[in-house]
Amino acid sequence: MKSNYLTKKKIGILISLGVLVFVTYWMLHAFSNDSQRVDFNAEIRPILNKKCITCHGGVKRSAEFSLLFRTEALGVNESGKRAIVPGNVAESEMIHRIKHDDPEMRMPPEGDPLSKEEIDLLTQWIEEGAQWEDHWAYVKPEPVELPETDTDWGHNEIDRFVLERLEQENLQPSAPADKAILLRRLSLDLIGLPPTEEELNHFLANTSADAYEQEVDRLLASPRYGERWTAMWMDLARYADSKGYEADRERSIWQYRDWLIKAFNEDKPFDQFTIEQLAGDLLPNPTDEQRIATAFHRNTMNNDEGGTDDEEFRVAAVIDRVNTTWDIWQATTMACVQCHSHPYDPIRHEDYYKSYAFFNNSADEDVASESPNLKTFKHEEDRQSLEEVKNWVIEHTASADLKLEKAQQVVNLVKITEPKIHGHSFDQIQKGTLDGYKRLTVEDGGHNRIPDVPLNETNQMMIHYQAGQSGTQVEIRLDSLDGPLLTTWNIQKTEGFETIALPVRPVAGRHDLYLKFKAPGREGYLCTIEWVLFNEALPGENHPGYAQTRKQLFSLLNNPEVIQTPVMFEKAEDYRRNTHVFERGNWMVHGEEVQPGVPQAWNDMPEGAPDNRLGFAQWLVNKDNPLTARVTVNRFWAQLFGTGIIETIEDFGTQGFAPSHPELLDWLAQQFMYEHGWSIKKMLKQMVMSATYQQSSKATQELLAIDPGNRLLARGPRVRLNAEQVRDQALAISGLLSDKMYGPSVMPLQPEGIWQVVYNGLEWKTSEGEDQYRRALYTYWRRTSPYPSMIAFDGPSREFCVTRRIDTNTPLQALVTLNDPVYMEAAHALAKRMQPAGQVEEQIKKGYTLATLREIDAEKLHELQKLYAETLLHFEAQPEAVEKIAGQNDIQLAVLTMVANVILNLDEFITKS
Repeated sequence: MKSNYLTKKKIGILISLGVLVFVTYWMLHAFSNDSQRVDFNAEIRPILNKKCITCHGGVKRSAEFSLLFRTEALGVNESGKRAIVPGNVAESEMIHRIKHDDPEMRMPPEGDPLSKEEIDLLTQWIEEGAQWEDHWAYVKPEPVELPETDTDWGHNEIDRFVLERLEQENLQPSAPADKAILLRRLSLDLIGLPPTEEELNHFLANTSADAYEQEVDRLLASPRYGERWTAMWMDLARYADSKGYEADRERSIWQYRDWLIKAFNEDKPFDQFTIEQLAGDLLPNPTDEQRIATAFHRNTMNNDEGGTDDEEFRVAAVIDRVNTTWDIWQATTMACVQCHSHPYDPIRHEDYYKSYAFFNNSADEDVASESPNLKTFKHEEDRQSLEEVKNWVIEHTASADLKLEKAQQVVNLVKITEPKIHGHSFDQIQKGTLDGYKRLTVEDGGHNRIPDVPLNETNQMMIHYQAGQSGTQVEIRLDSLDGPLLTTWNIQKTEGFETIALPVRPVAGRHDLYLKFKAPGREGYLCTIEWVLFNEALPGENHPGYAQTRKQLFSLLNNPEVIQTPVMFEKAEDYRRNTHVFERGNWMVHGEEVQPGVPQAWNDMPEGAPDNRLGFAQWLVNKDNPLTARVTVNRFWAQLFGTGIIETIEDFGTQGFAPSHPELLDWLAQQFMYEHGWSIKKMLKQMVMSATYQQSSKATQELLAIDPGNRLLARGPRVRLNAEQVRDQALAISGLLSDKMYGPSVMPLQPEGIWQVVYNGLEWKTSEGEDQYRRALYTYWRRTSPYPSMIAFDGPSREFCVTRRIDTNTPLQALVTLNDPVYMEAAHALAKRMQPAGQVEEQIKKGYTLATLREIDAEKLHELQKLYAETLLHFEAQPEAVEKIAGQNDIQLAVLTMVANVILNLDEFITKS
């Protein structure tokens, strides 16, 4: 018995050992295979995007086969076969076709066949189950573990990510930049201006451990900080002082620029900064400032040309708003999806119009007045008068629950005056016409219709019109020319356009309105109507003081002493538009109706978010959104370092560039949202406090060969200043720059003959006094003819959102800094600062140091002395030229002006290094 027992025991042990060995082998094999599994994003997606998706994606679905989504890729194709059968290569038609010997059958049909390595990868991928992965940018950034590095180099966590990458490439970071160069870099980056002599000397003399941090804090607290970052945002917002298109008439929208400056200076959290610009009008009891913020999306162009279809250009404006929002906050090429599903990214055609639906109910309609506009009264007595009218409404509204609502309605009526029905909505016009501004003009016996008006028991009809004579009688009837009389109107002569109100009997529902004009014996046009509006009349008619209050109300409505800023305003429910897919992107061919929504590849809308612009804005800055924080920190990184962690800051999709430091990007995104609470100033401080930012920009030939674009960050940034900074710096170091902030745009010196305006009376009238020398962001920006020196240095026209300026280096730029009147005047002023320095050599040294904040080397000094001597000979031979350059008979000042002009054109002057 004992021997049998031992035998069974031994057998059990052997079996257990065998199972253990098998399991161990299987696990090792499994882990080994897992480590060698094909990476879809890194290895498969690039093949599909490069070789396949042109014919089998969002634009083309040849043979009904699409590789844009996994569900489509695994479906049955036109042939009845499946191109991809997970785990079964033999049944996967795609593999057969890419390996086919017959060129008529082989895929891809054009170009080189796939390589053996590519075929092997696709084969292995299918064998492993053809698993799909979301593109990294569409996955919410998660907390990142800080790298462990071998040295103690660095000032903060950013440096650990950078150093880890450098060590992988067997590179070392560069030495710290010289203090003077570093302060100039920092100042140009944070406030857009170079430091003054006093600021530089203070920094050089400050030996405390936190001397640099003190400068960072000083610059972040400077009011000039807001101006510098507003200048950047104006490209994104496509800010301009004109409407665009052929007529390109003037637009008053400078209050939005002022809002931006204040928002940056007060460090408005980026989530709130976003919400107010996209939907400030939809916040509870919005302030004037929050409404002005929405001018962000009223920077769209407006076509005032006669004969155009207002609806066509309203649609164009909405499309621009969709594209701009996705460009700025999601770095997604949503414009591709207007006509078809995205060819590379998981965005379906209908997703575009779900985004469109968020913006489709704004009240603007491409009218010449740019309505709706927010009126800002210039005088305190008018603001006080509005407060009195508001208090009247509160006092004379019977229902306590409605008092504040009715008061807000009257304030909106005065300041925004909506919901208007514009002249282009009038139809069946007889003996009349719509003029070039789409306003109704009529003759005696004429009539017209206003279709489908929601009257809804309102008791007042407001009309904005002008008339050269009194006496025209107008009947306004319901549903037909002979229908029930709604009201009558005895037209009075006006001085320009005027808003009046007619009492109407309350009528329920929606009706067509017919206006019949009678002025027997009168010839020609009787009046011009721009818009009508139905609302509730001022309450308290039978109370003492009513007449005076009503007079106040209409005085405010017709007050010309206002600043009008185009703003967003959501249409009331009765006026809402339905949104349809545009077939092939054609606004005239409507497909299925869609509701507001976001692509499935992204996070869901936040719980409880409204299905309007406010809800969309809340979705964008929701911490579950995978892109907003990444895109934003990348944009600010690019401003400091010259290139983003993702170089294509406008495209985070599958066709964009891969991040140079992906873990750093996600870590910064997490910091921005959670640690900094969306604070831009804190984010910028963290970046500029890094040792990475403070490196010298000097590069060895070896480093240039390995990393010419400085993507690895082994040296500090060296990039050319942008158009605004080049000009501002010239004015600053010459002593001409004005400190004046805010207000309307100005017209500094520009060469004669630049503006050739045909379709409007705009003239370039050079501003007087210090307005000529204000910072570049205040310069009047006309879309069809932007300020020429800005364009020479790659400033955009701002017809559309520009997320990244592409720097060029052309002879035209040198011609600008050598000849433009602003730079000549700056050179003249700099020369005056150089004169007191003494001898010529000292004068040149002084000018160079003022311009570059560094001492001149012997070679440059020699060349500038040589220039001085040659120029002196020139002016001695042509004394009549001296006064043209110096403004007086001072030959030395003239010569120094020419030397200063060259200094302002030096590479080290127009470059941040």
